[in-house]
Parts: sequence; structure tokens; C-alpha cells
Amino acid sequence: MLPMPRILHRVGLRFLNRASDLAWVDTVWTCTAGRVTEMTSVATPCWGLVFWEQDGATHAAVTGPETRTGTAPVPAGAVFTGIEFAVGTSLRALPATALVDSGAVLPGATSRRFRLAGTHWETPGADDAEALVARLVADGVVVRDPLVAELRHGRPGTVSPRTAERRFRAATGLTQGAVRQIERARSAALLLGAGATTAEAVDRLDYFDEPHLARALQRYVGRTARQLRDGAGGAIALDTSRPVAATH
Repeated sequence: MLPMPRILHRVGLRFLNRASDLAWVDTVWTCTAGRVTEMTSVATPCWGLVFWEQDGATHAAVTGPETRTGTAPVPAGAVFTGIEFAVGTSLRALPATALVDSGAVLPGATSRRFRLAGTHWETPGADDAEALVARLVADGVVVRDPLVAELRHGRPGTVSPRTAERRFRAATGLTQGAVRQIERARSAALLLGAGATTAEAVDRLDYFDEPHLARALQRYVGRTARQLRDGAGGAIALDTSRPVAATH
């Protein structure tokens, strides 16, 4: 059974997010655009596939990990379906480093199919995202380095630290430190959005001090602690239904 979704309303955007029971997938989400034309994007260590319909046309793209916050356009009336892949997965045909702070439009997409890695695939909805991912994995289009999962759980295995870092970056496009910083800032944003004080976020997530937290929020989330507590600053691409992740 798939995990139950959470519906989030963010200033003219209607998000529906759910975790996945497939280890290759971090999140499956949908979004219906309302009256907003742009939103704040939040740094993420995940790459993804996104599909959207607008004015009767279907579009598809690969999105990369983001190392900083920014502003993303929201096409009027568009309906999106997105798959965020777990850290450590990657596209065999495209180096992970090439996707960082970037992405690629997949031309020729229709409501029935899209083209990726030289093959046509059925365009998914939110309910069959895992079925698509399973096919991509079975055909070797999406791969993962098992060492990354070990490193994420604090188990470096038998490789040297230098080799571990090289393989982590090859699989994710990012260093282990960058992923930790991004995830910690996102966790801080969730805590503050849930009503925690700045001091509580600093203590729980082991920031050096409040100015250190403030700088991280501005770089990775694009909000101040006050804006996050007050729900101010406009539309933002942050899933506040998710639990706060532990930091390492």
C-alpha cells in the first residue's frame, strides 16, 4: 500500500506530496498552479523527473540537485506531477554533476509517452510513478551506488575516505558535506515552520549560533526564521508535511 498523501496549500498553489515505499524514490508530488506566477525554489540534494500539462500540451523535464535557493516560474494553469529520486540514484546516460543547478527538457512529450535515454516510456500520473521507476531501474536507465546508502547510514565500508567521497560525488553530483548542509537547512525550515524558536532549531540541529542558522536559511531556503514561523514570503517549494530528518 502506498503512503497516504498530504495536501498543502501555498498561496495559490495546491500541492499533494507523499513519500514512496520504493527505495529508489524520495517523494512523489503533484501541484496545480493557481494565481501565482513564481515561487521560491529550495535547495535539494535530489534529482527528479517532472511532467506538466498546460493549455492542452504535455511537457517533461529532468531536474537536477539544487545547491542554493532561487525563483522558479509557475506556468499559469499548469498541472504538475513530479518524482524526486533518492540521494544516490542517478541516470546512467547523464553524469550527476551535469545536472547540478541545472536540468534538461525532454522534447516530444505527450500525454501518453515521453522519451528518455533513447526509449519511449509511458507518461506517469502520481499513482503509477513507482511503476515507471521500476521499469527504468529494470532497464538500467536509473542506477545507484550502494556505497552511498552505506555512507548515509554512517557505514563507510572498506573503501578509503577519498574513494568514498569520489564515489558519492559521482553518484549525486554533490559532496557529502553539501548534502548534509542542504538537508540540515531544510530541516531547520520545517522546525521553524512548525513553530519552533530559532534557539530551538540551533540546538536541535547543532548550528554554531543563530547567525550561522540565518545564513544557511538565506542560502538554501530563501527565507528568514521569522518568515518561516509566520508563513510569510509567498509561495515556496517546501514540503512541510515531512518529518524533520536527523543530521549526521
